[in-house]
Amino acid sequence: MLVFAVEQTIWGFSILNRYSPTHFSQVNRNLNGVYYIASQHAECSPWYNLEGKFSRLVSAFRLFAPKSHDAFVTVGTAAHLPVSAASVDYVFTDPPFGENIYYADLNFLVEAWHGVTTAASAEAIVDSAKEKDLPWYEGAMQACFAEYFRVLKPGRWMTVVFSNSRASVWNAIQVALQQAGFVVAEVTALDKTQGSYRQVTSANAVKQDLVVSCYKPNGGLEDRFEARGLTDDTAWDFIRTHLKNLAVVKRSKVGGIEMVAERDARRLFDRMVAWFVRHNTPVPLSSAEFQAGLAERFPERDSMFFLPNQIDEYDRARMQAGDPPQRDLFVDDERTAIDWLTDFLKAKPSTYQEVHPDFTQKTGAGWRKHETKPELLRLLDENFLKFDGNGPVPSQIHAYLSSNWKELRNLDKDAPQLVEKARNRWFVPDPNKQHDVEARREKSLLREFDIYKAHKGKKMREIRLEVMRVGFKAAWAAKDYRTIIDVSAKVPDEVWQEDERLMMLHSMAETRLEAER
Repeated sequence: MLVFAVEQTIWGFSILNRYSPTHFSQVNRNLNGVYYIASQHAECSPWYNLEGKFSRLVSAFRLFAPKSHDAFVTVGTAAHLPVSAASVDYVFTDPPFGENIYYADLNFLVEAWHGVTTAASAEAIVDSAKEKDLPWYEGAMQACFAEYFRVLKPGRWMTVVFSNSRASVWNAIQVALQQAGFVVAEVTALDKTQGSYRQVTSANAVKQDLVVSCYKPNGGLEDRFEARGLTDDTAWDFIRTHLKNLAVVKRSKVGGIEMVAERDARRLFDRMVAWFVRHNTPVPLSSAEFQAGLAERFPERDSMFFLPNQIDEYDRARMQAGDPPQRDLFVDDERTAIDWLTDFLKAKPSTYQEVHPDFTQKTGAGWRKHETKPELLRLLDENFLKFDGNGPVPSQIHAYLSSNWKELRNLDKDAPQLVEKARNRWFVPDPNKQHDVEARREKSLLREFDIYKAHKGKKMREIRLEVMRVGFKAAWAAKDYRTIIDVSAKVPDEVWQEDERLMMLHSMAETRLEAER
């Protein structure tokens, strides 16, 4: 206890202790999180420094009666836990946030006093001086998460607190979680009221921490996968299990309800793909097939999907809230631009002239570096359908026009007045035709990916992320891991490091190539 008390004063006993004329006490005035020697420092009496700490420790522990077996404390790497498999009910972890803080370096002063120093070579941080880059950090985090996964009971949960302003570091955490076997169920903000040193002093630091809630799938899902093998039913079994674990209603601070992002169809598809990739098996469903199957099997409310036994709870909450939850889609690349257009055209099938002003405004700022900004007409042509005036008006356009123009109500779909109003409007294909549109688009993107594969010379400065995503997906399905690594080397690292899907396939490809050596 005495060693613990003195340890807390080491910084204040050093020349890092700044003199501050505006404070009553000069005890422990060192600047946190950095080695900084001020122009004037204060030298305090050891007894003056220690007396207050002794009295507080006596007060804190006077009534403390420890019991054996209540807690287990160990110091060491989380990549090797002295705990048996499937024995832990819950894991809470607050890992290093990339290169935010160099813990071992900053602990050196106190550790030197103890005579025991951290094994910094294994420290899970990003530090160029120690040749620890982002892939190294991801690998270190994955080793720790894999150990958490091993000791956690099936069906139980882990909470990860994380904070970093760099998308690449955030993606590294997510990829490491998924490769370890966890399924992410929710990401929320944690307002600690009092920010950390970095959050308060750095203009680039994230002001709130993120809380990632993820779970270890129950043994039944894994057993059914082993027994059934790679089928469409396996994919839907995963989705049912995942929906069961997601929050049904998310309350806002003002009493309304918010979107549960993980219930979005695109997010569900990403989780399903990650699960199959982690099991080193092809994904049995295309995006279009998944979207169509999702709508057939699960009820939808406000662009979110639920299990049948969850829908009553959501409907009651929705009725009490009044206004529907709003989804604020941030457009920063081609994929999110397509997602925005899908939402826009679902609500309002429109002509090119009607879409263009809103699209230009939405894609005007915040566009990803190195990402080619697509032309609106090309996006519409590759992903949607246009009614040219021939034949009956598609039901998507008919429903919109008849709801918003009184004179167009109760008209047949081939009525001349309705056809003329619907002419040249773009709309979202129904699920039966979506597959054909997607297949045509992927074929075009793969032709462009061949150009990336053949590229020689300097790294490409501008690329289409959608080409990379479709190309990596095809290479993974063909077990052509070398292509994934080679094409990654032809573009700036941040291109694939700042995209979760690309980073996951790149990391898995590296793992497979190493296993083949």
